[in-house]
Amino acid sequence: MEEKNRYSDEELLEFKEIITQKLQKAEAEFEVLRLAVTQGESNDTQDTSPTFKILEEGTSTLSKEEAVRLAQRQQKFIKHLEAALIRIENKTYGICRETGKLIPKERLKAVPHATLSVEAKNQRP
Repeated sequence: MEEKNRYSDEELLEFKEIITQKLQKAEAEFEVLRLAVTQGESNDTQDTSPTFKILEEGTSTLSKEEAVRLAQRQQKFIKHLEAALIRIENKTYGICRETGKLIPKERLKAVPHATLSVEAKNQRP
């Protein structure tokens, strides 16, 4: 039996649906994080009122820094999902960029933006 060198159009459509759903969820989560970061930067009377709650300010800063980091990570994830959609359109989706073999469906369902097979990923330093 000959080994497939790409996924069928039907299979690609199935992956596209999975990625589109994950992309919508990721964009919604990114928007929540973006609002969490920008909300505290408004110019209302809280900026000018004296405060002696240093611990609360420290916690606020820490959570804002965490939100920024999570937002950046989410943005990177969104870009990877968008790139996966482009690979679907180009019919190159699911092909390992190092071995040239098909990445197993199970891996792509778990990590739909994967560009390496587990075998290739494990061989990396």
